[in-house]
Amino acid sequence: MPNSFGKLFSVTTWGESHGLAVGVVIDGCPPRLPLEAAEVQAELDRRRPGQSDIVTPRKEEDRVEILAGIFEGRTTGAPLSLLVRNADQRPGAYDEMRDKFRPSHADYTYQAKFGIRDHRGGGRSSARETIGRVAAGAVARKLLALGPAGGAPTGGVEIRAFLTQVHDIVAPAEALAAFPTLAEVEATAVRCPHRPTAEKMIERIKAVRAEGDSVGGVIECRVRGVPPGLGEPVFDRLEADLAKAMLSLPATKGFEIGSGFAGARQRGSEHNDVFALREGRIRTESNRSGGVQGGISNGEEIVFRVAFKPTATILQAQRTVDRDGRETELMGRGRHDPCVVPRAVPIVEAMTALVLVDHWMRQAAQVGTFRIEA
Repeated sequence: MPNSFGKLFSVTTWGESHGLAVGVVIDGCPPRLPLEAAEVQAELDRRRPGQSDIVTPRKEEDRVEILAGIFEGRTTGAPLSLLVRNADQRPGAYDEMRDKFRPSHADYTYQAKFGIRDHRGGGRSSARETIGRVAAGAVARKLLALGPAGGAPTGGVEIRAFLTQVHDIVAPAEALAAFPTLAEVEATAVRCPHRPTAEKMIERIKAVRAEGDSVGGVIECRVRGVPPGLGEPVFDRLEADLAKAMLSLPATKGFEIGSGFAGARQRGSEHNDVFALREGRIRTESNRSGGVQGGISNGEEIVFRVAFKPTATILQAQRTVDRDGRETELMGRGRHDPCVVPRAVPIVEAMTALVLVDHWMRQAAQVGTFRIEA
C-alpha cells in the first residue's frame, strides 16, 4: 500500500499539513517493549519547526499521544497508534495556491493523478507527514539498541546522520573521518559536526533567506553495530530498501552508498575491499562498499549519503500556470525552511532504523526460527 512501509515491522502514516492531526500506526512491534511517550517525544523535538533561526518559524509543540498498543508501560504486540495534533494552522496563507501550481511542488502531479488535492501547505505531500516516520523510528531505534534475543550483549546499533554540505559549502572529508557523537552533531543549528564548516553553512542559509531564496544540501548517515547477514537478495537488497526509504522523503533527489558515484572513476584493483581476520572475525580493510555487499550487510559501518534539493517554496515571484493552463504569477507565502536539510537529519535516522529493524526481523524469521542442523 502506498502509505505503508516495511513488511514485518510495518508503519502506515496518515494526516495532512493543515488538517487536524498527523500520525502513524505501527504493526508488528514485538510485545513487552518498555515504551514511554517521552522517548518518542525526544526524537520529535529534534524534527519540530521553530527550533532555531534558520528553520521555519511555524510554532508547533508536536506533542505525541500514544492512543493504543501500550499497557502498563509496555507494548502488547497489538498495533501502536501515535498521534500529533496540528496547532499552528494558517490555511489562509495558501488560498492563492488553490488554482495555481507552485513550481517544483507536488501540486500539479497530485491534481493530475487524483483529480483533487489539498492545497493547504501541500496537504499529504508536505514534510509534516514525516512526523509519523520519526515517531515510528523512535520505537525502531529502541529495539535496535537492545540487540538480538538470546545473543551476547552487542552494545546495540548506533545510527548517526549529519550534514556534510549546504549549497556549495562542503565539510572536509578528513574532518569527518571519525563516527561523530550526538553532542557533536547537535552542537550547531545546522547539524554539521565540523564547527568551522557549520558556521559557514549557517551564514549561507541566512543570506539566501534574506533574498527570499533557498538552498539544498547533503546528509551523510553512518550506522555501526549492524551484524553480517541483513538484506534479502535480489529485489529487497539492503541498499535498495535504504534507497527507497530515503528517496521517499520529501525534497530528496539522490542516494549513494559507500564510494557511490565516485567508485565509477576507480578500477577494481583500487575499489575492492580486501578481507582480513581482525578482532577475531572476518573484516574488510577498507569500506568502499559502505557496509553492504551483494545486498547483504557485511558487519562494517553502513555509510550512505542523501541529496536534498532547495526548498521549492521561495519568497519570490515566479511564473506558473493555473488549473486551466493560463499563464500567471505566484508569490510564495506561508512559513518555510530556507534549507530543509538540518531538520531532515532525524528523519533520515528514523527511516534507517525502520529499514534495519524490519530486515533484522525478517532475518530472524527466515534463519533463526526453526532448529535446522547445519
